[in-house]
Amino acid sequence: MRYLCTLCSGLILFWLVLSGHYSILLLSLGAASVLLVVLLARQLNIADAEAQPIQVLPKLPGYLLWLSGKIVSANIDVVRRIWHPSLDIHPTHLCLRTECQTSVAKALYANSITLTPGTVCMDIGEQTLEVHALSWSAARDLLEGDMEARIRLLEK
Repeated sequence: MRYLCTLCSGLILFWLVLSGHYSILLLSLGAASVLLVVLLARQLNIADAEAQPIQVLPKLPGYLLWLSGKIVSANIDVVRRIWHPSLDIHPTHLCLRTECQTSVAKALYANSITLTPGTVCMDIGEQTLEVHALSWSAARDLLEGDMEARIRLLEK
């Protein structure tokens, strides 16, 4: 039930921010649409802890800041490899084992890998991620597990 209240308040806030109109008619139509969505979510049983991982929100800005730094440094590495022919490009295919438990954490991990230049997550298994890396150093960074450790902290 808590998730339905969270969903309702989130939808109301989202609607108010996007609408920008506060007449009685539009507010009542907005409330009706929010109630319809919440009732449908309850009927379809799609509002649960994993669908709304609000416990992640306080920790997410720190992770996004760290990920932004990784994206910038990976961009610089890819540009250096393109401009300097002496720096080899060694395409690597690896299968990463993951300890992430929830599908949200696995999806965040796979998307973070793909957002980082020089790496692409090609497939998500039960406890594995199939990854293509442009170089050995990009693959080594993933194998060290810093990104997964940070995502697992978000998961708790």
